[in-house]
Amino acid sequence: MAEIVQSSSSLRFFGDDLDPAQLTKLLAGQPTYAVRKGDHHTYPPNRPPRVAQRGLWRLSSEYDKGDQLDHQIAGILKTLPSDLVIWAGLVQRFRVDMLCGVWLDETNQGLSLSPQTLHILGERGIKLELDMLPRNAEGR
Repeated sequence: MAEIVQSSSSLRFFGDDLDPAQLTKLLAGQPTYAVRKGDHHTYPPNRPPRVAQRGLWRLSSEYDKGDQLDHQIAGILKTLPSDLVIWAGLVQRFRVDMLCGVWLDETNQGLSLSPQTLHILGERGIKLELDMLPRNAEGR
């Protein structure tokens, strides 16, 4: 079986009316990256400035060696409010997901998340997105 070389996770909010400052205040946490629809931004940093087509608020983990997804996801979510009323409003208003990148040594690798982490994602209405990449794909 192949080895997971590294992993990363990002909680993402997307929306046309997303105001990064309001979302930051509501979540009581600083994003890794945020932009309002219509603002100029330079993400990824190696691209020329462009106009944001939608608002984005993202809180990302560090890139970690090995299969650290469960730890990364739990680490992101424990820094944010646990009030499910707040989360219900957020998932109704914005597209919300947890994007996880997994870099594989070979193909055909499995991974797992704990029932607790899956429960936390589910009760908040957060969609789980997995991006499985070969080792030589861009990562950190």
